Amino acid sequence: MKKLAIITTHPIQYYAPIFRLLQQRNNISIKVFYTLGETIAPKHDPGFGKNISWDIPLLDGYDFEWLVNISPAPGSHYFKGIVTPDAIEQIKKYRPDALLVFGWAYQSHLKIIRHFRGKLPIYFRGDSTLLNETGGLKKTLRSLFLKWVYNHITHAFYVGENNKAYYKAFGLKEKQLSFAPHAIDNERFGLKRDEEAEELRALLKINKQDILVLYAGKFEPVKNVELLLTAFVTLNRPGVHLLLVGNGPDEKKLKDLAANSNTAGNIHFMDFINQSNMPVLYQAADLFCLPSKSETWGLSINEAMACGTAILASDKVGCTADLVKIGGNGAVFRSGDENNLARNLQQLTKDKAQLARLGQQSELIINDWSFEQIALAIENKLLNEAT
Repeated sequence: MKKLAIITTHPIQYYAPIFRLLQQRNNISIKVFYTLGETIAPKHDPGFGKNISWDIPLLDGYDFEWLVNISPAPGSHYFKGIVTPDAIEQIKKYRPDALLVFGWAYQSHLKIIRHFRGKLPIYFRGDSTLLNETGGLKKTLRSLFLKWVYNHITHAFYVGENNKAYYKAFGLKEKQLSFAPHAIDNERFGLKRDEEAEELRALLKINKQDILVLYAGKFEPVKNVELLLTAFVTLNRPGVHLLLVGNGPDEKKLKDLAANSNTAGNIHFMDFINQSNMPVLYQAADLFCLPSKSETWGLSINEAMACGTAILASDKVGCTADLVKIGGNGAVFRSGDENNLARNLQQLTKDKAQLARLGQQSELIINDWSFEQIALAIENKLLNEAT
């Protein structure tokens, strides 16, 4: 039986199901090494501006180990936030046949990658893109550095077309790449919760025939929720409502803008909603919008699509190349362009029945973007490497 050591920062709701599936394989065995340190307690999320504790199990069904992180300011948002001096010895004790590393931009992860280069196959998982690349000397230096980093990688699992282009730009060849799509729990999100969705709309005083546009996530500048709000105000269509769900540093500004607008009665806010109730939100909505200035993927789009919701997203959202089919399940607008966003909102919110048809297409498109596909890609690579 082949053994895979998985190096990642902390338990994440989108990764734990993959680890469980890998653990269930007959031909391989896994152990996950969490480098941020033991994180059972609620974790402060600066994007939401509050402590977050997911309400779905993240540690069941697979073998794992907490590594000791000695960083004076632990965190997964910067390079020196993860320093694990015992990591290499702990990994050696497991005696793996290969490593799978999630992300390189931490002192601990880069040290592990450098140590095991040439000793074991090093697989890599990340979702970076070239969508926000800028020119100049900084780009040249960054390119040289990233080519050096990826020269240490044996094989990478790309999540979509924009991510694949990124890996190729920094030196990885076609034969070093396998498709392992970004995925969510399609079955859980797709389970119909019509009664709860209707109750939510009733609570917000949104009629059945009205259209609900949803954003759910962090209220922070990079998400550009203000652009969506101002475009919605411009739309000024009585039968269309906007629901903004989340928390974060932009919250007060967004609420002030909404309160002072001429469409205040059609703009609704809700605090952060945990994972178990997210499907209700998406199923209550007719259109999900992700207006981000920069988004490597955008898993909330996967979630909305699994719930049968139409999509409107910025062209700086990484998944749009794969998941948003113009005229099929939604539309893509130019990032930062309020007029372009407003025109798309105007077109999409003309007809509730049209949005329902787009939502049906969302369900069909997302059906094959599954955890099973990811686990199968990783298993196949490990077994082929061994032979």
